[in-house]
Amino acid sequence: MDTRNIQYFMAVFEHLHFTKAAEELGISQPTLSQQIRILEAEFGTPLFDRIGKKVVATEAGKLLRQYGTKMLQAELDAKNAIKELLSGERGTVRLAVLPSDLDFQLVPLFVQFKSKYPGIQLQAFSTIYIQEEVLNHKVDIGIGLQGPADKRLIQIPLGCEPYHLIVHSASELSNRKEVTLQELQHHSLVMYPKGYLGRDLVDEVCRNEGFELTTVMETDSATSLLQLVSAGVGAAIQPKGLLRQNPERPDLVAIPITGPTPVRHLELMYCADRFISSSQQQLTNWLIDFFKKGLATKK
Repeated sequence: MDTRNIQYFMAVFEHLHFTKAAEELGISQPTLSQQIRILEAEFGTPLFDRIGKKVVATEAGKLLRQYGTKMLQAELDAKNAIKELLSGERGTVRLAVLPSDLDFQLVPLFVQFKSKYPGIQLQAFSTIYIQEEVLNHKVDIGIGLQGPADKRLIQIPLGCEPYHLIVHSASELSNRKEVTLQELQHHSLVMYPKGYLGRDLVDEVCRNEGFELTTVMETDSATSLLQLVSAGVGAAIQPKGLLRQNPERPDLVAIPITGPTPVRHLELMYCADRFISSSQQQLTNWLIDFFKKGLATKK
């Protein structure tokens, strides 16, 4: 049984006349009669009683009409849903992004995207293991630090962003126009724990210069880092974009780092062998545009 036979049945049920139903369907009356017989054989019971030239629906026919209507509507709904999916108007997109970017940059974009595409369900996950999440198909798209070329991935550079020293406005460093990493060896610092991407990026630059920074407190949350700086516990080395998205923190100042400067290079990635739906492509385009414009203004 397929929906074409259901359509044939519904036409006969509506007209209770094989010739009129065949004319409406654009097929011959013998062909229509044969298809109805095939349907009746499949159900094992007559769907119509044929009394002379009069056609009457049986109880089985009345039941099939009830469920047939739902079947045809379900088919129509499925076609419309897929059409909307292909047009980029609906679907589900899973996105993995670094915690600091999710907390401080992307929420305004998500609001705009939802307003433009209300039928698309966006699931955003905060993680430092971006590439692993993408390769394990746990997410559709990832935004993380740029890594080596990988044939399994499509990797799209989004730009780069130098790190700044973020201090409290009352700090002795707050009036400085610039600062070097070497100078920070004797200042109180709050940073991510070792092993976190942002921390490793800073440590690598310092290590290449022959020194190491020490911390007075460590936390794995960018929000906590800013709170600690605001409380005067220490200074943080973070992208300046964190303050751009936090205008409610006028007590914090971002100072450029000169000399060897930690710079994070971002990229958007997804699996090379996966089908990218229109909804995923829509979000990808928005993210590329958002980051390239945003990072360009921070240089």
